[in-house]
Amino acid sequence: MSLIKMKHPALRMEDAQKRDVRAQFGALCFRVQDDETQVLLVTSRNSRRWIIPKGWPMEDQSPAQAAAIEAFEEAGVEGKAYNICLGLYSYTKIMAKSDNLPCAVSVFPLKVQKTRKVWPESKQRTRKWFSLKKAAARVREPELRKIIKNFDAALLKA
Repeated sequence: MSLIKMKHPALRMEDAQKRDVRAQFGALCFRVQDDETQVLLVTSRNSRRWIIPKGWPMEDQSPAQAAAIEAFEEAGVEGKAYNICLGLYSYTKIMAKSDNLPCAVSVFPLKVQKTRKVWPESKQRTRKWFSLKKAAARVREPELRKIIKNFDAALLKA
């Protein structure tokens, strides 16, 4: 597997409402311990299934920066966000008061350097480190499963 580094500019959403944009940005939060890459998953707020932190585009933030902000809010981690899209996956976001939204998530790696004990959504989510194989088995979306299985932290430049 090879990685192509692309520059992702900050987004300008002057004419769009946040909900009109069905693109999301996700963080593949990882660490390497004893030569084993581990991935941090969090539970979703409602169904409690295992997911990666993700969210809507943010004005004046690049996709990788938006993914890093979501990683802090949803998983309480900070680190080095890489401006490299590992791949895309799709899912349907269940909306309580409106139509469900089909979403395409671009996934960006985030090397975790700091883990907070308390974070913005710590009372709403559980987080847990998994091996690549176990993380891939825990997520529901087939494309995300493949992204996790094929992730190689050694291909990222420090």
